[in-house]
Amino acid sequence: MATSNASVEAEARSILERAAESSFPPLPAVHHLLSVGACVRCILRLLGAYSSSCSCASLTSSVLHSFLEEHDGSIEGGSCSCLSADDSYCSVCLGVLLPAWHGDEGPEMPHDENISSMISRVVQKEGYQVDEFSLEISLPAVISANERAVRLYMKQKFGNEDWFKDKTFPQQTMSVKEALRLLIVPSLENQMNAKHGNSSFRIRLTYTHGDASQKLHSLLPNEHSRKRKTDSRNGSDTSNEAHKKNSTDANNKQISESDSFIYKTLESIQDQEFCNLIQLPPEKLSRNVSQSCWIIDDERMGEASVEEIIGENVRAICRGDSCKFHAAGREDIDVRMLGSGRPFLVELLNVRSIPSEIEVQQIEDRINNSEKKYVRVRNLKLVGNEIWTMMREGEAEKQKQYAALIWTSRELVENDLQNISVTKDMEIVQKTPIRVLHRRSPLERKRIIHWMQIEKVAGGSNYYLLHLCTQAGTYIKEFVHGDLGRTHPSIGAILGCRAEILQLDVTDVKMDFLQ
Repeated sequence: MATSNASVEAEARSILERAAESSFPPLPAVHHLLSVGACVRCILRLLGAYSSSCSCASLTSSVLHSFLEEHDGSIEGGSCSCLSADDSYCSVCLGVLLPAWHGDEGPEMPHDENISSMISRVVQKEGYQVDEFSLEISLPAVISANERAVRLYMKQKFGNEDWFKDKTFPQQTMSVKEALRLLIVPSLENQMNAKHGNSSFRIRLTYTHGDASQKLHSLLPNEHSRKRKTDSRNGSDTSNEAHKKNSTDANNKQISESDSFIYKTLESIQDQEFCNLIQLPPEKLSRNVSQSCWIIDDERMGEASVEEIIGENVRAICRGDSCKFHAAGREDIDVRMLGSGRPFLVELLNVRSIPSEIEVQQIEDRINNSEKKYVRVRNLKLVGNEIWTMMREGEAEKQKQYAALIWTSRELVENDLQNISVTKDMEIVQKTPIRVLHRRSPLERKRIIHWMQIEKVAGGSNYYLLHLCTQAGTYIKEFVHGDLGRTHPSIGAILGCRAEILQLDVTDVKMDFLQ
């Protein structure tokens, strides 16, 4: 055991030797950082000497203190006499980078191993199946304020010395977040048997320190005050000076006035995995199914929704907590979506497993083989986040084809049918339809009718089937009947008679990114 401890301490001393050779300032400056309660990792960060080797658990402030005394025997007493070998507190990072973390019952195992074990247990318990992850870290703002206060202290103490002017004390150093990531990630990779990278499986660690944050807030000027007291000699805010004073009391009183241990919370492990599924339907086969869940005054409109039918089946296979349905536009509840269908994405939140090709096919089969044939999908597949952007950008440029059953107040002659069919790229102007005016802004929109064809319905003198291709965002129902003159020209205006739409189907949605 003694040999093992000696080996560990030797490793820590080796790290300090390399740091001293590269960027250590005069040793009294390092002693001053220790005297204000900075931990060894924050000292190395502030000196620009922090690296992956600094995550060594044996690298403690007491080891650094011993190292300094050995390398500078002239420094005895003074600022060093107030140092404590207690590694449970850091006036800069508030304990985030300390080698051992402290719970309510005292010191426990090394920080990185403990946190990694906690995360790994949660991942295993929830049944996540991942081979890659990304780590997100949220820290209290007071840590940045603490670091600034220490920098101001060092500037005041050593600002006139050559080593400080030569930027041995760099302004741009590794952040606490980056240092913590170096500390935790290797152990976490080992515990989870997964690689850290730019993954959509994200683990978020949230650190809080209520007392310290409250103290910082009390030192800041009133946010409603327009006047900020500034020290004209160095341009620093009075609030910063106050915080500097609070942070740099070089005695044990500073430590005793603050909490000994940082309160850390694994607030949540949130996998924001975008299990996006795109396919070239859904086809909506019913005139009583809305695209999303539609409830008015606690009463459900329609029998079901495309969002629920697809989302529930996808979520059941992928074991996600919830899902969001994103479609390239929408149609009214009484309009069927036929033909090639409407492109959509299903965004699953907190999924436990990424579906295989077989499972994706199972999702498709479950939807298509359901008892009620409301929705049909095809070509279901996993896609990346880039498809979301492509779909949003393509919405404005897409074209839609329709088939509409219409009625006219008079029987149309061949010349009427010809006038409709020869129309190409006709511009119309539509004011916001009366039927949606209560929820849409009263605007005037220009839209393009790319082409139209019309044919008589057999067995009916005044019934016709109108086929047309329009620019996205065209109100087809209003284009047929004119909406009391709010859409011009309209089919009724072109024919010089009353025209009404009886049924409407979307037969195709053309978007470039799907080609």
